[in-house]
Amino acid sequence: MATGWAHEGAVLDQIHDTIIDGVQGARARLPRGEGTLECVECGEEIPARRREALPGVTTCIACQSARDRQVVHATINRRGSKDSQLK
Repeated sequence: MATGWAHEGAVLDQIHDTIIDGVQGARARLPRGEGTLECVECGEEIPARRREALPGVTTCIACQSARDRQVVHATINRRGSKDSQLK
């Protein structure tokens, strides 16, 4: 693939960086700190096994599944934006 002025392997570097950003973003969204015994959205009890597996969890499985189904769009694609390359 022709990359213009980019170095050899630049496309793979871009893919790698995108994956790393995704993993870091997912880790940042993991619950931390003190969890709750009851779901903050519906009030149902959070099973002990879930609280052990995810310390700091505040939602039950059903509410978290509903949250996960919501599509979230990033507003900036800094690696794919031509504007970011001009700055």
